[in-house]
Amino acid sequence: MRKFLSSPVKMALSDAENASYQNALKHVTELSLNLTAVKVENRPEDFLGWCTELIDVCRNRINMNLLEEQQLPILKKLEQVLVLGASVSQFKMARIAPWPIFTAFIEQQASLHALEERLALLDYIQLIKVKSLTEMTELERLAFAGKHTNQHCHTQFNFDVEWFASTKGAKVFHTLLAQQPESFDLALSHIPESGDVTPKQYQKFVSAYKKIFTRYTVEKKSGEKAPLAPATRLLAMKRPDQFIALTNAKIDVLCQGLSIAKFNAFDFDSYWRDMIGTLRTFAWWHQIEPEDEREAKLWQVRAVLVDLFMFADEDFAFGSNYLRIRDKKLNSVKSTYKSTRRSRVKLTPEEVVEQALAQEGIPDYVQTNRDTILKQVKAGKDVEHVIGLMRAIFG
Repeated sequence: MRKFLSSPVKMALSDAENASYQNALKHVTELSLNLTAVKVENRPEDFLGWCTELIDVCRNRINMNLLEEQQLPILKKLEQVLVLGASVSQFKMARIAPWPIFTAFIEQQASLHALEERLALLDYIQLIKVKSLTEMTELERLAFAGKHTNQHCHTQFNFDVEWFASTKGAKVFHTLLAQQPESFDLALSHIPESGDVTPKQYQKFVSAYKKIFTRYTVEKKSGEKAPLAPATRLLAMKRPDQFIALTNAKIDVLCQGLSIAKFNAFDFDSYWRDMIGTLRTFAWWHQIEPEDEREAKLWQVRAVLVDLFMFADEDFAFGSNYLRIRDKKLNSVKSTYKSTRRSRVKLTPEEVVEQALAQEGIPDYVQTNRDTILKQVKAGKDVEHVIGLMRAIFG
């Protein structure tokens, strides 16, 4: 493990990768005894592989029973740093990849990033955007804007509407979108349906978009500023070949991955100049439309697919709101059955833990900590609470 932890020193790291490595070392130092107790046989020679291997160690192989309580946040922070480092390495590929490599990587990441579900969302957006936001139903408008509700029934919406960029936390944005969708239509009208978007067209959109929030600020006497992230969601849904959809949390990883200066959540100029400007230097973005049907489908949404260069593990795709709604009824039936059994027979702590771990969707790092969970249950704690706490810390 000691040689493994120091191995990136011998790798040809980019500046961003080296920064991620140095940041990781700060947390590794505080966990050194716990980490060195883990045997590592896989020794990747690239930084992406190194990050991926150490992420697996943090999630599934480190002995949680030997960790002090104050070390848990440190382990979580190390995992976050490694995920960022893995994303940075994958974005290094995006910066230099020709079209065939770009598409091959996208297809390779398909299951991890729920590509088919994402494409289903984009197909749906393509169908409804013949209407204005004003003409759309509330559910259609929320799907376009990136906010999931329980009314988005899985039989009609066979995708999570929040893929690419969720806007559910942008309360003022959604209040204004519901009250005056025509104002957002006016802003989006400055973005053409086809062809490269020009700086002038983008600036006209920004000006109209900001006016919506300026009026709100004056009326409510608040300090609300026009948020960048929801604007990029609207832009990316209208032109997924031209714009990257952001959330506030994605800004840092995308900026590091694309090797541009980090900007804040209200900086419309840097988004256009640095992020979209950098995107337009990539060889795969300049690819002419392919004749192959599948490749053409990816080409038509190529800018927004930058998301797939962010690191994702095997559990990521299962966070889909679509899957949660689809499986809710089945899970409800299972829960009712289990509740009925428990009311008739008092289960032992071991049986309680085994049933909880047998449920679908329980990640490996929870499964491997059965003894820790059992210890807490025997101490009188609810098994669902114990697992929920563990997932909140490490999931």
